[in-house]
Amino acid sequence: MKLKLEDYLALPYHIGLVRDEDEDGNVGWVASVEELRGCLSQGDTPAEAATMISEAMEAWLHVALDHGDPIPLPRAESTHSGKFLVRVPRGLHAALEELARADSVSLNSYVNAVLAGAAGWNGSMHRTPAKQRSRQPVVVG
Repeated sequence: MKLKLEDYLALPYHIGLVRDEDEDGNVGWVASVEELRGCLSQGDTPAEAATMISEAMEAWLHVALDHGDPIPLPRAESTHSGKFLVRVPRGLHAALEELARADSVSLNSYVNAVLAGAAGWNGSMHRTPAKQRSRQPVVVG
């Protein structure tokens, strides 16, 4: 069955919203459809950016349908629980505990921060672009 524009618009695509500031200090918002590469818009407020992305998405899909381009379907929701077990050497465990204590945070919070930094994770489903990340190994201790 071939989907129509209205069918695609009804699908649960993932919308990202990011605050943006230019070199002059002007603040705006950029919205993007995560699954539709290059489908983005912007606005002065989050609400305006959200409204504008709906229009951009409709235009993106219309062009793709007209050209016969493949249109990605929304990605499935994550089944990750946010919990996993990692076994580390006793010495590393002790070093991590000491570093967490020095920062006055729990071991869990400290390890979360170290892992996020090493992965270039910014709190969204996207990684920080490689050119913005250090390629140095993470050294603990």
